[in-house]
Amino acid sequence: MEKQILNPALMRKRKEKKTSLSVVTAYDYPFAKMAESAGIDMLLVGDSYANVVLGYKSTRDIGMVEMLSACGAVCRGATQTHVIADMPWLSDKTPAIAIKNALRFIKVGASSVKVEGEKFEVITALIEQGIDVVGHLGLTPQTAKSFKQVGKLPEEAAAIIKNAQKLESIGICALVLEHVPEELGVSVSKALKIPVIGIGASEKTDAQVMVLHDVLGLFAGDVPAVARKIVNGYEYLTQGLEEFHKRVREKTLHST
Repeated sequence: MEKQILNPALMRKRKEKKTSLSVVTAYDYPFAKMAESAGIDMLLVGDSYANVVLGYKSTRDIGMVEMLSACGAVCRGATQTHVIADMPWLSDKTPAIAIKNALRFIKVGASSVKVEGEKFEVITALIEQGIDVVGHLGLTPQTAKSFKQVGKLPEEAAAIIKNAQKLESIGICALVLEHVPEELGVSVSKALKIPVIGIGASEKTDAQVMVLHDVLGLFAGDVPAVARKIVNGYEYLTQGLEEFHKRVREKTLHST
């Protein structure tokens, strides 16, 4: 049976049935194929590509050229999965600029785009063009001055809930909620009919998103506080490369 690509209506049905959605980042063709094969519900071509793959310190260090290349590769690798394309820094500066760039993502195969923050005018313009939009509140890395948990103060929490409801009323299809207290994650999820995709925002939200490289343990050492390492891929793959190196030196690479 062919996998059904999630659309906004199916996302809502999943929430109504309390079926949690799995989301991981993906930046290339092979990992996208792997994630789709594993049954992952949605893939996010995040601007975390800057840090995770390209080694930059900030997500602001990449633009549409890099993101379009990554998005196209992911869409070719996961043809039966909803792919969310992150709008990189300044690509959604104005409604007109945002529409132009979002349509470029759609052209290479993205199902939706993600916009960070309370950019109500931009998001309204995108939705009016028939483009599905995923919102992003809580910690927003593109503009954050620190990466500490947000929404601890009552007034901050109230503002996040209010903005989430406004984004839903505008027409977003889902909301990423990052690095907020657990009780706030639960409150936002209960306040909305659309799925809330948590990352460090309570396991009781409607979905969970993680950086694929953190989940697979592809870096040495600990993962960020909001992440979970499921397997130690770094150790396993390094052992494979060490064995390759050993066999090359011994001239036994193709020995049976």
